[in-house]
Amino acid sequence: MRRGLSILAAAAAFAFCAGAAQGAVTVIGGGMAEACSRAAVNGESDKRFEEFCDIALETEFLNSRDRAGTYVNRGVLRLRRTAYEAAVKDFDMAVKMKPDLGEGYVNRGAALIGQERYAESLGQINRGLELGVEEPAKAYYNRALAHEGLEDAKSAYFDYQKAIELAPGWSAPAEQLARFTVTTRAQAN
Repeated sequence: MRRGLSILAAAAAFAFCAGAAQGAVTVIGGGMAEACSRAAVNGESDKRFEEFCDIALETEFLNSRDRAGTYVNRGVLRLRRTAYEAAVKDFDMAVKMKPDLGEGYVNRGAALIGQERYAESLGQINRGLELGVEEPAKAYYNRALAHEGLEDAKSAYFDYQKAIELAPGWSAPAEQLARFTVTTRAQAN
């Protein structure tokens, strides 16, 4: 007899109780692009911070990485306000300009989760992880949310565990794991 692992999540609690995690791109050098970056990194959500990004994109000379990063940062600000469609457009621009910028893919995946497009989000998040991101714990957390949306509790459980492993001080994945019950059960050969 083999023993199997059964993982159950309290599905009713899922309904986006935690929301997707966003990863900003640091832009330095002064100006509005840096102000946009600081707003995204510091967790701002007020629409007025988007103006920094708009001005930077319209008036500042930015190299391709900083321009793509500014699109990611504006997308993050929009994502926090649940303006998912506008956020996706910004992440699309970012990956079009800089196809190797993992944060563009992970954040596009987060916006797709907000739109309940879970299957699509998995491909985006996986691509971001392949390329590398500054905060991989957030990517695993978002991927766990997508798995839960697809009712794949086992994959969600392991991704929340990975998020905790990568960022042990971050409480969000631990809070999500508290909803899970893990049991072993006997399986016939």
